Amino acid sequence: MRGWDDLYPLPVPPSWAPGAAVGILSLHFIQKLLFPYFWADLRYLLKVLTYGLRMEMYRLQGRVVTVLDKFMKLAEKQPHKPFLIYEGTVHTYRDVDRRSNRIAQVFLQHEALKKGDTVALLMGNEPDFIHVWFGLAKLGCVVAFLNFNVRLRSLLHCVSSCEPKILVVGADLLGTLEEILPKLQKDVSVWIMAKDSTFPSVHTLLDKIEAASDDPVPVNRCSASNLKSAVLYIFTSGTTGLPKAAVISHLQILKGAAGLWAFGATSEDIIYITLPLYHSAASLLGIGGCIELGATCVLKKKFSASQFWSDCRRYNVTVIQYIGELCRYLCNQPVKEGEKNHKVRLAVGNGVRNDVWREFLDRFGAIKICEFYGATEGNICFMNHTGKIGSVGRTNFFYKLFFPFDLIKYDFQKDEPIRNKHGWCEKVKKGEAGLLISKVNAKNPFFGYAGNKRHTEKKLLCEVFKKGDLYFNTGDLMVQDHDNFLYFWDRIGDTFRWKGENVATTEVSDVIVMLDFIQEANVYGVSVPDHEGKAGMASLILKQNASLDLEQMYKQVVTYLPSYACPLFLRVQEKMEMTGTFKQQKFRLVDEVFIILNMYFKK
Repeated sequence: MRGWDDLYPLPVPPSWAPGAAVGILSLHFIQKLLFPYFWADLRYLLKVLTYGLRMEMYRLQGRVVTVLDKFMKLAEKQPHKPFLIYEGTVHTYRDVDRRSNRIAQVFLQHEALKKGDTVALLMGNEPDFIHVWFGLAKLGCVVAFLNFNVRLRSLLHCVSSCEPKILVVGADLLGTLEEILPKLQKDVSVWIMAKDSTFPSVHTLLDKIEAASDDPVPVNRCSASNLKSAVLYIFTSGTTGLPKAAVISHLQILKGAAGLWAFGATSEDIIYITLPLYHSAASLLGIGGCIELGATCVLKKKFSASQFWSDCRRYNVTVIQYIGELCRYLCNQPVKEGEKNHKVRLAVGNGVRNDVWREFLDRFGAIKICEFYGATEGNICFMNHTGKIGSVGRTNFFYKLFFPFDLIKYDFQKDEPIRNKHGWCEKVKKGEAGLLISKVNAKNPFFGYAGNKRHTEKKLLCEVFKKGDLYFNTGDLMVQDHDNFLYFWDRIGDTFRWKGENVATTEVSDVIVMLDFIQEANVYGVSVPDHEGKAGMASLILKQNASLDLEQMYKQVVTYLPSYACPLFLRVQEKMEMTGTFKQQKFRLVDEVFIILNMYFKK
């Protein structure tokens, strides 16, 4: 009698199979050991390539597709899907499309706006910010987002630098308008988001919106012929002086809008935006990102740490935006029951400290922190797609092919890049801090600042490594480790970051020296334990026989400066130290204050 194995013989694997299996396991082990981020890098790179190929296909077809075009398409495709949720009220894609049409019709009838004209927008976070923005974009206008924290002289400078035909002001900012109205250029037409006006020669918008048609404006008004044409001005403090209007093109908006998608967000996500819309993070990454995904956005008037998680639960939020300070504020809130009871899965932003990052995850659950790096006017961006704590992103050979950048040696005393005896800049070694510079070319252009050629030229470095090359100077010092992760180290120049905003030290100094008892002021940022960024300190020289009037000092800074730019510390000196190039000495003062503050906070 034959056995079972005789009747049904087991298949014998080929002689090479065991060797192949061992080889595959060995390759997997070697990949994990030597290239642990290979698959994460590949997935991210494929996403970047996919988006780039999609834009290239549009170009080859002779089509110019903007974020506004995508929004109007979505308003047709999913008219009843919520686009904005604000204070419990739902605004669908169709609602936003139609109201923005009405605003476009108002300005079409009442103002002689031409395609390419600039309109300045001074509004807080509210749906009408987006309605006005989109309505003006449908007319082919360039919209300038004004920072509502900026006051008087600085605000007037912002308005004049972008040369608007119209200034649109929110109903809650009429006090700010009253301050600047007497000195505002007479050729700027002012409109307010109200039905009545007590100001002479100021137009009202709300009453006219209600009476306007919601018919679309002629297509030729909003159609873009070139992705590199300007569509927004977003103000940045940059590295020196008063705020500058960074030119934002359709191309930059498209790149910014792809951020949430690149991090893994989908059309089913609900994004919570508490950051101010005048910032590129909220407007381009947040609102633009919602449009790119076809998702829903919950818009908050102002960030509230006490209401944050209750809002997330109420609206089923799945994606949040942050800056480092925001995460710290949430961690500083009293511990409550059920803090991990929410649906948030992604947190996208920048500037969170390592200790806050860890505490945030421990306390609020398994949320993927998606840290990124990017300047408003810059041509380089990094994204931390692996979740490595503390890193702003990761690079590799292929990424540098598409987005060439380098970290170069920097002289802190002379406040300029170090050049060798041949006149070329030198790259830093891995693990060393260097100035981040990004190559300017056709694929990665730098669009500069509106109406200020000198400031545009100052941001460029020429003949860095060879004759004829051109690089964008980010003004940021970075470190690249041996695993090719990048870390933000510090800012250079006369600027520091506090409360998520850039503060230009020269602007603060100019306001302080307006006081009749101040001879000279040297402003710089100082690190404060357990706080992100740097707080402002003013080193003062008093005029002869004058005394420090603290009450007048306080009144001066709160009147002329936004709250985040007001110095928190004062230091009176008899003599102002200068560097070898006759600039005010800041580095030694910063080091001295660092020691003093650390001693104070450790008590």
